[in-house]
Parts: sequence; structure tokens; C-alpha cells
Amino acid sequence: MQRRLVQGRIGRSRTGLLGAIAVTLATALTITSCASSDNGGAASSGATTAQQSAAQSADESSAAAPTGTTTGDGTLTIATNGISGGKNALEADWIQNYVIPEFTKAQAAKGVTVNATYQPSGVDDEQYKSKLALDLKAGTGPDIMSIDGIWVGEFAQAGYIKPLSEVVGPSYESWDGWAQIKEPVQGNVSFQGERYGVPAGTDGRVIFFNKKLFQQAGLPADWQPKSWDDIAAAAEKLKTIDGITPLQLNAGSAMGEATTMQGILPLLVGTGAAIYTDGKWLGNTPQLRDVLSFYDKVYNTDGLGDPQLQLDAKGRDESFAEFADNKIGMLLESDYFWRSVVEPTKGVAPMADRDTAVGYALIPAQKPGSGLGGQDDVSMSGGSGYVLNPNTNDPQLAWELLTFMSSPEAIKARLGSTAQITARDDVNNEILAGDPMLSFVAKDVLPVTNYRPGLAEYTQVSAALQQATADVVSGTSVEDAAATYQTTLEGIVGAGNVTSG
Repeated sequence: MQRRLVQGRIGRSRTGLLGAIAVTLATALTITSCASSDNGGAASSGATTAQQSAAQSADESSAAAPTGTTTGDGTLTIATNGISGGKNALEADWIQNYVIPEFTKAQAAKGVTVNATYQPSGVDDEQYKSKLALDLKAGTGPDIMSIDGIWVGEFAQAGYIKPLSEVVGPSYESWDGWAQIKEPVQGNVSFQGERYGVPAGTDGRVIFFNKKLFQQAGLPADWQPKSWDDIAAAAEKLKTIDGITPLQLNAGSAMGEATTMQGILPLLVGTGAAIYTDGKWLGNTPQLRDVLSFYDKVYNTDGLGDPQLQLDAKGRDESFAEFADNKIGMLLESDYFWRSVVEPTKGVAPMADRDTAVGYALIPAQKPGSGLGGQDDVSMSGGSGYVLNPNTNDPQLAWELLTFMSSPEAIKARLGSTAQITARDDVNNEILAGDPMLSFVAKDVLPVTNYRPGLAEYTQVSAALQQATADVVSGTSVEDAAATYQTTLEGIVGAGNVTSG
């Protein structure tokens, strides 16, 4: 599969996950089954003696695991990290009030009696993750569970989930829904070229720009850059307007994962490199140095961005407010920015004239054709999906329920009147028809998007990347920042698992 960030295997991920499980065992045993949100974390890597013992125990448990998790014909359980009246309440209500009764009714019409139940939760995502891992390790757990896409590789390497081809069999490929899910989006719940589940919602990163400021600077309302140089050139024109920041490119540790997803990774795939490929993490390479050099250009040599925003604890929120106040010309963000930040009535930084004042463009590769897979434009996406428990007693019925949940009718019932990007093209074409920005993401961004590697080490690697940008913004040379990142990365994943050059 092209455009996948996850293409290889790294041996320490399983022990990293098991180590995190051992630490949280006492707490996690009291937590009810639940499911992930869109921003799951990852366990730290590094195998201690206790973790190695846990890994051995996991192998033994897997060998002795029961063949199923349900009792009785037609008994199924669904778990998500939601609860009515609380966290992810819409999803919880949808499953209880639509999915279960409608699926039960549909099966009854075929003469099949189904006893489906929902396991609600609404806890911290890490608690949910640990509970799921413990259940799966023991050969128990829900038949269908929601997990963050960033956990898929980690769970797969630990042996807790298996490809649909093994759980369901070859027949899973005949589901007509696959034709409605773009290949890059399928990658959100895939690992090493194998599908492990069905993706649910997703998103995409773009360049948002202020059309009013663009007009003042003599830039077109339908602006679409073709390279990083085009971005810089537009920022130079915006720089002639007093009192504004031409470009906001998230940087530094204070911005957290926003720095990685809205800054580093889109730029990196624009150089033709992935952060993780063929079993190795990308270290101090020409591509990484090109990314850091662009940060240096924006925040130091050319003064196109505001360094202070990258260092402030609430810098991201401040950048939102400044954009809404017509003080930032361009900002790289996900469609969340459109839906929830500058949304005219309920946004955290509402813009009454959003629909006419805010433009959006694809993020270009460093230069035409230099993106990952030879792409001209690039993006990054996140999201969750539903996977099957490999220990389910009735994999065929569980698969029928999963595809029912992923049908156009079910997805539309979940969304109601909410316009939000789903994994399915047919649903997006219908529900996003009245929102040109979200339609743009669904039609133009998702075909060129990429996903983070779902491995245990990722969160530490991400933090090291964030620090590298913080160092550059603070005045450290690109060469020194890249060298420090290389050393940190080798300490996280081991020197043998890092590429450099």
C-alpha cells in the first residue's frame, strides 16, 4: 500500500506495551470495557527484566487463550470509550439506540437471534487502552472495539489483534464498503499492508489563509502554492502589512502533538520521507534537516512567524485568537480549525465571516513531485476505527455487525445533522454537500494523506521532533538540533533502528 507511514516492524514495541500494562494493572482491572478517542497515547519503549517476563507470560497466555469471548449463539459485545451523558455520548447513544436494536431487527428478519450488548465507559484514553490490552492478552474482551488508529501497529505487534483476513477469512474482501473508503484512509486501521478493521471518522491538514489579508497583500483569493518557496513568497508579501504575523507553523514542545501533526510530519512527507519506514525511524537525514531549515527560515532568518507563540504554554490557542482577529495570514491546521475554532456561532474563536474570509489550500510538497510517492501535495490525518477481537466465538456474525455499523445508513444515523468527515466517500458526498471546506478535505486532501506509525515508541519520537523545532526556533543551528534529535532518537529506539545520512 502506498503512502503508508507504517511499513515495517520494530521488535521492542511489544515489550513497551506490556511494560505499560504491568504498571497500570492494578488500576486497569477496575475499569469497565471502553473504546478509544481520536488522540490515543502510546506506551514507552525499552524492555526491563519485568517487561521481558511479561512478554513471556503474554506468549504463554496466548497459547492457552480460550477460543472465544462470548457464550451462547448470537451473543456479541461492543465497546467504545463513551457513556451516555458523558464522554463520547453521541457514539454511546448511537450504539445503544440505533446500532444494537436495528441490527437485532435485521438479523431477526433472517431468522437469526442476536443478543448484542454495549459496554460503556468514558475514562481516560490510556486507562481504556490498558484495559483493552489486558483483556485481549487474556483471550477475553468485547467482540468489537473502537481503537485509535495510532494503536493498531502496537496492538498488532503484541499479537492482541489480527488481520481481518485471519479473523474473518478471505470473504471480508468482498464487502462493498471497501470501494467507498480511499486507500490512504484504510491505512488508518492497517499495519504492514494488512487491514485490521474498518476506519470510522478521519480528518486532514491544510493551509488556512485570511482572504482579507491576502487581498491587501495582492495575493489571489484562490491561492494554491506549488512549493515551500511559494509559501515563503506569500508570507513575504503579507509581511508588508503592519501588525500581522504572515505564517503560523506550529513548533516547539508547548504545542505538543499539534507541532508534529500540523508542522513536522506534513513537511517531512513533502520531502519524500516518512518518519518510519522499513522497520526504521528517520533520524538526522537531509530530509529532516530540510524541514528544520524551513522552520529556521520562518522563525529566524526571514522573520515570517512569531517565535513567542511557539514558546507560550497557550500559544496554539493564542494563534487561533489572532487568526480570528485578522492578525495571522496563514496557518497550518486540520479541518477541526474550520469546524470548531472559527465556526461562526459555536467556535472557540468564532469568525462571523468565516465562509467568505477564510480560504484553504493543499499543503504542497517541498517542490512539485517531491512528496512521498512522488506526490505534488501532501497531508496528515488521524482518526479511529473498529476492530474485531480475534477470540470472538462468532467471527462471521461479528463481521456482519461491524459492516452494519460501517454502512451508509448507520453512519448517517450517528451524525444526524452534524457535518463531519467520515471514512466513506458516498456518505461524505451527501452529508458534506453544503460545506465546501469539508468537501475539499474529503475529495482533495484524503487521497494524498498519510497516517502516523501506530507504534509504542511514537509518542517519544514525536516529543523529540517537537524539541528539535523548539531548539531551532530558540536559535540553535539546524545541524546541532538535528544531531541532538539523532542522539535522543537512538536512546528511544536503539541506534540499529534509526536511519541517518
